[in-house]
Amino acid sequence: MLNNETIVKFNNVSFGWSETKPILSEADFGVRRGSKITLMGQNGAGKSTIFELIMGAAEPESGAINIAGGLTIATARQVIDRKDLELTIKEFFEKCFTGKVYDIDPKIDNAMEVVNLKLPHNRILKTLSGGQQARLLLASALIQDPDLLLLDEPTNNLDKAGIEHLTDFIINYPKTCIVISHDADFLNSFTQGVLYLDIFTKKVEQYTGNYFKVVEEIKMRLERERMKNARLEKDISQRMEQANFFAQKGGHLRDVSAKMRKTIEKLEEEKVDSRQEDKTIKNFTIHVQPDIGGTLLKLDSVTIVKNHKFIDKKVNIELGKRDRLLLVGPNGIGKTTLLEKLASGHAKGEHTKAGLQIGYYRQDFSNLDFTKTVHETLSHIKGGIEITEQHLRAHAAGFLIDAEMLKAKIEKLSEGQKGLVAFAAISLQKPGLLILDEPTNHINFRHIPVIAKAINEFDGAMILVSHMPEFVAKIKIEQTLDLGKFLK
Repeated sequence: MLNNETIVKFNNVSFGWSETKPILSEADFGVRRGSKITLMGQNGAGKSTIFELIMGAAEPESGAINIAGGLTIATARQVIDRKDLELTIKEFFEKCFTGKVYDIDPKIDNAMEVVNLKLPHNRILKTLSGGQQARLLLASALIQDPDLLLLDEPTNNLDKAGIEHLTDFIINYPKTCIVISHDADFLNSFTQGVLYLDIFTKKVEQYTGNYFKVVEEIKMRLERERMKNARLEKDISQRMEQANFFAQKGGHLRDVSAKMRKTIEKLEEEKVDSRQEDKTIKNFTIHVQPDIGGTLLKLDSVTIVKNHKFIDKKVNIELGKRDRLLLVGPNGIGKTTLLEKLASGHAKGEHTKAGLQIGYYRQDFSNLDFTKTVHETLSHIKGGIEITEQHLRAHAAGFLIDAEMLKAKIEKLSEGQKGLVAFAAISLQKPGLLILDEPTNHINFRHIPVIAKAINEFDGAMILVSHMPEFVAKIKIEQTLDLGKFLK
């Protein structure tokens, strides 16, 4: 039930990670108790940074952030911190609390039940699938029963059942919730208001209404601003012509020209700051490994996880050039583990053609070197397309990677930016086999049609895992391997 109490208030807050990377400029907004809010903004705008400011993990440079007294806050981050992957499930949950928690095991079971997850408490986090890790992150926030729940891309890696479970939970959650997500249907199911972080003005605009209504409202507002600017531009252009004409005539007409120029200055001030829509990456091509043909990959068996035990099952999969395999099954059955083994050449029943180059999009980006810069990553691709510095920068720009981002280390990028770097790298690689594990995770929805087109036009073999049906529908698939059938 909504009430009028404001539990989080940003008053003229400005913040940046450096002088060259401002995030907020005198941002003003408030969050009421019991509200369900969507935080919108394009990749890299700073949405996750707003969560850090609310949590107190970052301090504003100016302005004030007022949090209601005694308010408890918990966040479900996008990914598990790499240093925590060696922890057991129980140790991970214990880290959620500052002091010793007695009888934590039933609390863990209750939190995991909410996210539809059943796992022994001594399982090591790195052995979990991406979907299981996503559910665990959510459960780690829920176990704290916070007054304010902050969810950062909570649907990533979740299967359909997981998303439905999460949606029901948020709808029925009696407290306050702020969500970052690129899943429009998911957001629309519970959103009562939107905070829109404009990457150009660095302001936060506040809207009421469901997600689809607000998106349409923002679109109409941008169109009104564009039309107003167009009218002013026309008026200014006509007045400037007259002013120039009078200035050349001399005498008192020169004074008229000066007055007209002052009017033009006032009209210029009336123009609204031009605010662009989120930019979309350019169309790109994933070039195939030359002179590759025949059977590229043969798979005789797969290992699935059933009741926490590993079981080998016979399959008969062959992939040649332009053959596409869709790998499906519930979270935790072993899809990502199979892809990792295929990519490394360590799958039990797998035979790959000698010399086959594999392009691998990992859902956790762990095949990128987090200590290297983006420039180093793109300029040191083995067996890839040889390009000049000028071409490298032009290629990167097509993926919205600017000169500043090229200098940044991978570890400093947002998850969405890491995804774009991964695609920029793959499109330089010339693979014969493309392995894609949840390639739409963290990616702005505007980029998805461009990525689907590039993947669909790829001339090599492909294995795809994706929980986004509308994305899969854009790609021609010849074979589907459902690991879930082995659970029956």
